[in-house]
Amino acid sequence: MSVRPNSIDRHTAASEVLAIWPSLTELQRMLISDHLHVSRYKKNAIIYSEKDTPSQMYFLLNGKVKVLKDGVGGRNQIVRVVKPVEMFGYRAYFAEASHRTTAMAFESSVVASVPMEVIEQVMRSNPEMSLQVVRHLSILLGQSDDRTVNLTQKHIRGRLAEAILFLKENYGLEEDGSTLSIYLSREDLANLSNMTTSNAIRTLSAFAAEKLIAIDGKKIKIVDEDELMKVSKMG
Repeated sequence: MSVRPNSIDRHTAASEVLAIWPSLTELQRMLISDHLHVSRYKKNAIIYSEKDTPSQMYFLLNGKVKVLKDGVGGRNQIVRVVKPVEMFGYRAYFAEASHRTTAMAFESSVVASVPMEVIEQVMRSNPEMSLQVVRHLSILLGQSDDRTVNLTQKHIRGRLAEAILFLKENYGLEEDGSTLSIYLSREDLANLSNMTTSNAIRTLSAFAAEKLIAIDGKKIKIVDEDELMKVSKMG
């Protein structure tokens, strides 16, 4: 369900979060709802930071969130993006470790949170919910494995083409059916593609010259998706 950020109150937020786990009993639904908190984050606001002690399971209700990690020389690497309505920020709690990443809003976003102690309590009494959480973690691990190989073995053109298609898959397109519905800075696009900002700018310009994409400020319009896929696969 798509709703305007200002219309997301606790009741609406609880409905969206609880819909993730249809197997919850009424008492479990009440427990989660009673402990649910809704926060609004401005663009570039930090939701949690690397080395923080994990205490919440987060749910993106509206907006866009990037999960990044500090790299060599202080350069950030975007390791994944979060889309509505998805849970995030809970891996470190189960690992009994501090956060190894930072979550930051790409744009103004609404995020719900539930204490991990409450989530764990419900999981212990609801095997189906536990399986869903494990399944989500497993999917993320598989995606992480794929991206690790692609970002280390593909050349710059392949990495950037993959990043554009990755954003399309995760956030979709605008009403024209071609323009990415997320507007990234060149730095963010570089951090997502594991390259320098200058390389990202040059490669974007090359893609535009080859009529694979069209660029309008931060807007990227996919012109030839088939060819973009070939570039991504060729690496």
